[in-house]
Amino acid sequence: MKTRALSIFLFLICVSGASGCRQQKSTPGDTLLIHARIYTVNSKEPWAQAMAVRAGKIVAVGSDQAIAAYQGPSTKVIDAKKRMVLPGIVDAHVHFMIGSAVLQQVSLSEAKTIADFQKAIKDYAAVRTDSKWIQGMGWVYNIFGKSGLPDKKLVDEVVPDRPVYLVAYDGHTSLANSKALQAAGITRKTLDPPSGIIVRDPATGEPTGVLKEAAGQLVAKIIPQPTHEEERDRLTKAIHYASSLGLTRLISAGGDAERVELFDEIRKRGDLTARFCMARFVNPPVAPEVIGVLEQNRKKYCDDWIDLGSVKFLLDGVIESHTAAMLEPYENDPGNRGQLNFDPEKYKDSVLQLDRLGYAISTHAIGDRTIRLALDAYEAAHKANNHTDARDRIEHIEDPSAQDIPRFGELGIIAGMQPLHATPDRNTLDNWAGSIGAMRAERGFPWHDILSGGAHLSFGSDWPVVTLDPWPGLQVLLTRETPEGNPAGGWLPKERLTLEQAIQGYTMGGAIAAKREKTEGSIEVGKLADVIIISQDLFKIAPNQIGKTKAIMTMIGGKVVYQDASWSER
Repeated sequence: MKTRALSIFLFLICVSGASGCRQQKSTPGDTLLIHARIYTVNSKEPWAQAMAVRAGKIVAVGSDQAIAAYQGPSTKVIDAKKRMVLPGIVDAHVHFMIGSAVLQQVSLSEAKTIADFQKAIKDYAAVRTDSKWIQGMGWVYNIFGKSGLPDKKLVDEVVPDRPVYLVAYDGHTSLANSKALQAAGITRKTLDPPSGIIVRDPATGEPTGVLKEAAGQLVAKIIPQPTHEEERDRLTKAIHYASSLGLTRLISAGGDAERVELFDEIRKRGDLTARFCMARFVNPPVAPEVIGVLEQNRKKYCDDWIDLGSVKFLLDGVIESHTAAMLEPYENDPGNRGQLNFDPEKYKDSVLQLDRLGYAISTHAIGDRTIRLALDAYEAAHKANNHTDARDRIEHIEDPSAQDIPRFGELGIIAGMQPLHATPDRNTLDNWAGSIGAMRAERGFPWHDILSGGAHLSFGSDWPVVTLDPWPGLQVLLTRETPEGNPAGGWLPKERLTLEQAIQGYTMGGAIAAKREKTEGSIEVGKLADVIIISQDLFKIAPNQIGKTKAIMTMIGGKVVYQDASWSER
């Protein structure tokens, strides 16, 4: 009855003389989305009521009356019931394989005290008695006092009989208990690996269990791996989870291109419900055999669903653990300026080489020294190769120098930033800001300043560092407050964005980063029909309520890949 009523409604509109009907009588759409409040992210036509889809693409956008002309005998009609519709959300920075694994591990992100930390581990281990290893992620530095670092003893107290490996929320520091250190053969005599630090007790020289940067691989590499079927199944679940959040494209910042065949297998099984761009991790100097793999993958995977046209350098660490490379020493560690993971000249040479080959280059750069080096390398490569549209990105950009902020716009470098990393909780205001001091902290996460300089922003989560849910991140862009509203008025409020700017960064910004702005990122005729219906009208609610938004329906190429269970009752 509902379908018949909608058909009658559309027929009456058509015969009433709507101009759209007279102009478009012949070719019906496969799907019509009507009675919506569509924010198109198209400055020429920002708002619409309805849209028509044919063969996976948008063929018309306009009023209900105009779109009624695209109704045919077999056209599917979706009544949005006056809900808000947006282009699909692009998460421009994920580590999806890792995220899919973390979904099944102990989550430490809610631990506010050491007692919380220990209880989460103990409770998880208690119900997984058949697991030979206990793994988890999400602990934050500030709960462990002035040093910001835990100790293996805290884990030994609750799980003494099995190896435990727990990664910090940022992915750059890990904690192993005594059993895990023993399994990996890590003792006081073990040397620090390249680009890694085994933290030791200053009195005894014994490892404390904390492993910074690449040192974590000493343990991670010996953990038993899942079977192919287990890995495929959990990856499939994670992809469907992304669709349920309103994500239609995800840009991998490393760790997924290396397993692209698994994503392709899921696609062939008909279970790929989101689009992916993937950057492969590379280290300078880039060996010829690595170039060969890059070239082979770029030719094989270059369509709308899986695209391997970019590379990723991990150039420094993070501020919290003092491994981000800074121009001046850390405020609370005067003898330390952090570290670069690569020789600067070798990095520059590799950027030049890969730019010449036409790869979009992404560089993890958090400290001001690292950000400057990345900008210098890109500038030199573009000039040498006469490259004017490379779409190179710098990721994170937590504390750039004042002199370098305008260079993003001047050089056409995309600023890939993760809003939730700037949540002004105690970890940010105490550990992060305390590490670099008040003056440098005033430049923290400068979204507005970079955008004002003419640069493009692309927003992401860095999942599993923080939640894959984009809506809390969108809220932070407008408020620079915690979910509880602290500090009132926002931390460094001059860096807040408008709602329009925030949505732009999560849609068109990601499409630009992926070189897909001609086919994605906005609701326009000719673009892929990747759209979402959401639970709240973002323009009619308070900014501090945006984080509660849910995706009601997600469409990829006009096909519904997720629908809220209660949709039919709405």
